[in-house]
Amino acid sequence: MNRLSRLGLGLTVVVSGGLCFGLLGQSAGWQNLRLRVGALAQHIGGPAPELDELQAQGIDLARSTRIDLDELLSGGPPKDGIPSIDSPQFDSAETTPYGDDAVIIGVVINGDAVAYPIGILNWHEIVNDTVGGQNISVTYCPLCDTALVVDRGNRTFGVSGQLYQSCLVMYDRADDTLYAQPWALGIVGPQVNRFLVPIPTAKTTLGRWLAQHPNSKILSTDTGHSRNYTDYPYGTYNTDEAIYFPVRNQANRELHPKAPISYLWQADGGTPFNTFSGEHLAVSHAAVEQAGVILVDFAGQQVRIYWDAALQTVQAETVNGDPVTTSPAFAFVYPAFFNDSLL
Repeated sequence: MNRLSRLGLGLTVVVSGGLCFGLLGQSAGWQNLRLRVGALAQHIGGPAPELDELQAQGIDLARSTRIDLDELLSGGPPKDGIPSIDSPQFDSAETTPYGDDAVIIGVVINGDAVAYPIGILNWHEIVNDTVGGQNISVTYCPLCDTALVVDRGNRTFGVSGQLYQSCLVMYDRADDTLYAQPWALGIVGPQVNRFLVPIPTAKTTLGRWLAQHPNSKILSTDTGHSRNYTDYPYGTYNTDEAIYFPVRNQANRELHPKAPISYLWQADGGTPFNTFSGEHLAVSHAAVEQAGVILVDFAGQQVRIYWDAALQTVQAETVNGDPVTTSPAFAFVYPAFFNDSLL
């Protein structure tokens, strides 16, 4: 199939995807269909538009990539088709429309606590914010259940529309560098191999979060976009076994692909092709809840991975009590990105 034919097919897929997007909320079946349509987009051919933009800047992709570019796939929506939230508004515990059972990503920086409901992140994936005087990007991938908060400095990040190993690929609006969200690592572009500084977070419910942080701000549904922020837009994806986009190394996975896990990772500056370099480990939430505490040696120090009974989630800290960054994820993510099995 030539490039022009692929373009025609691509437009058909995008239009079909748009129609399915309009049907969201009618049934899980339509939502599952939308995912399948999005997955078909990987077959329409041609380089990702983001790669064309990098080449237009004079970037030599052969020298500025960390991954096999054939594994960089379209997720369906174009660049910024999933709009980041760049001017976030906030509610309080008294004004938020979300109830205690709403799942959130919680962040505390310099005493400033903020909760970001997954119901909003499912539709926007990135919030560029400032918390406790620190510029951060809050990122969430609905296809992977990975949550990453990073120090963004003076930059902002957007949703590229591309996927790597079925997970969010962010782009830096300053120079178009593409980042693999689960690694927090530049994978294509001027800042290839740059490791973003991750910030500790907690994935929990709003009620549990507010019990510890009653004055927490809560991201508002006043986003400037019309979305149903109470609807889960991915059908049965978060509970079924389907993984619509190709992922590797699944022989190393013993759990259900969507079983909840958390992983720790620290890049070491190495630059092996198409893989991570540094320390990493992962645990299932069920195993940590049963054990209570797991002690590990990680990045030159002893770390407690423990079940936080108050937040009902996995957390980690050094033996001195300093928080250690973890990310939640679906079980299929860890072997795909780190080619290893759980502890």
